[in-house]
Amino acid sequence: MSTLPKSVASPPPTSIEDVQARADSRRIPINKVGIKDVYHPVRVKDRSAGEQHTIANFNMYVALPHNFKGTHMSRFVELLHGNEREISVESFRDILAQMTEKLNAQTGHIEMEFPFFVMKKAPVSGVESLMNYQASLIGELHNGVSELWLKVVVAATSLCPCSKDISKYGAHNQRSHITIKAKVDGHMWLEELIDIAESEASCEVYGILKRADEKHVTERAYENPKFVEDIVRDVAVRMNNEDRVRAYVVEAENFESIHNHSAYALIEKDKDEVVGL
Repeated sequence: MSTLPKSVASPPPTSIEDVQARADSRRIPINKVGIKDVYHPVRVKDRSAGEQHTIANFNMYVALPHNFKGTHMSRFVELLHGNEREISVESFRDILAQMTEKLNAQTGHIEMEFPFFVMKKAPVSGVESLMNYQASLIGELHNGVSELWLKVVVAATSLCPCSKDISKYGAHNQRSHITIKAKVDGHMWLEELIDIAESEASCEVYGILKRADEKHVTERAYENPKFVEDIVRDVAVRMNNEDRVRAYVVEAENFESIHNHSAYALIEKDKDEVVGL
């Protein structure tokens, strides 16, 4: 009669050294250490439809004191997966706080970039089409104080004032990218920043245009010529008058139609520094 071999008991688990927690003797702190380009589902509230589902690209960092060799990279991903299946804008600040606590850090930084869609109506025909924009939430936490930035990149039309003035007929125009990055105090819709950018361009762009719409936007741009300098200044005026915005960076890049280069301008302002807070 054959006998089965007795099961061999597994040896007790041995502890594995936490190499990242070793002391470091170089006495050089690291400003940002973490992970980049992690994709995760998110839910974003919008002004019209209530909510949209999209995919965000995350960059997550903490500051590392000089006496630690490294940080725990896996904890960043665990944090994303440990939250709700789809991260919402409302949970963004909580995740920032959880990240710094989980990694024993005084300073944390999260960037969440995602495509954002707005349904737009053509100006004459009223035909509807979706416009996509690149949007970001950027959160920073330092010694328990958090800051939230909103960022949008908006495509628009610009028409050159110089070309219009010196030409017998016509004027060259181009597609522009207007970027607004705003540190906000309180709730602000992404669409509000998009509206500001589009209203201060020579003209908006649309997903679908019929002939009557094309005539309208062409003439609208011709009647409203702007340099990149005009665009960033006009947007800055709007941001200066917005009490919920505590700081901002405004950029305009015109992808020139008659040059092999772009025209570019930038304005940045911290209102709290101006008023001495």
